[in-house]
Amino acid sequence: MRKYSTLVLCCLLGLLFTQCSTVKSVSQQEDDGWVDMFNGKDIEDWTAKIHHYETGDNYGDTFRVEDGIIKVRYDKYEGDFNERYGHLFYNTPYSYYHLVIEYRFVGELHPGAPGYTIKNSGVMFHSQDPKTILKEQDWPISVEMQFLAGLEEGKSRPTGNMCSPGTDVVYEGKIDPRHCINSTSNTYYGDQWVRAEAIVLGSSLVTHIVNGEKVLEYSNPQIGGGVANGYDPAIKIDGKLLEEGFIGLQSEGQPIDFRKVSIKNLKGCMDPKAKNYKSYYLEPDPESCKY
Repeated sequence: MRKYSTLVLCCLLGLLFTQCSTVKSVSQQEDDGWVDMFNGKDIEDWTAKIHHYETGDNYGDTFRVEDGIIKVRYDKYEGDFNERYGHLFYNTPYSYYHLVIEYRFVGELHPGAPGYTIKNSGVMFHSQDPKTILKEQDWPISVEMQFLAGLEEGKSRPTGNMCSPGTDVVYEGKIDPRHCINSTSNTYYGDQWVRAEAIVLGSSLVTHIVNGEKVLEYSNPQIGGGVANGYDPAIKIDGKLLEEGFIGLQSEGQPIDFRKVSIKNLKGCMDPKAKNYKSYYLEPDPESCKY
């Protein structure tokens, strides 16, 4: 595992935040490295996993594309929610990257969904491969950037929090025992679009950004803790640092829309002599170099 000093990490992150805080147009993406994970047309590059169903079974058309938006809906469900927590995973894993998602909450909580899931969703990252998630496993072993919206005027409910199903993180110098750590974001009400970003540097530093403001920072994501249930014990190796993993949009019983999911890979060829050298890479991948 590469070792980074706090000073070096902060310098790299400051440079990255300055250069990458805005996703540019499609015509610019060839130059700056941004890639649209969601093409606005379909989710063929994604795999659904819903609790009580096999991987790949998008029960009830939970995740669907309409009007250029990934919509999470429950109108085709039979009966109550019944803990049918779902995730839509992008089929390519990443380790060092800058992720941007734009989301909004819509509609009403599906009957039977837990009260805490009202206007609650998120994106999972450094997740286990969805192919290894068992049929009766409720949550993937992963780290979550949690999305919340305000419920009562004047009552704080920040978004861009960190939650840890089957994982731990180091916060303020030590492993934090809490399942969720609140960010310092503003509270957003109604169905407004919110821009969430995560800068993930392998198993070292993770930064959450909401509407252009840094709201949370922690490090050393690793397997551990509780909350996740029904997993294969061979997968949960407590203390194992999470260097990479899959990215998944969440479904918890609350309808939500995602209109943008874009990523900038920060790991690649760092040899200036190579044809595929990029100045924005932060983690070397010598085997990827092409001459």
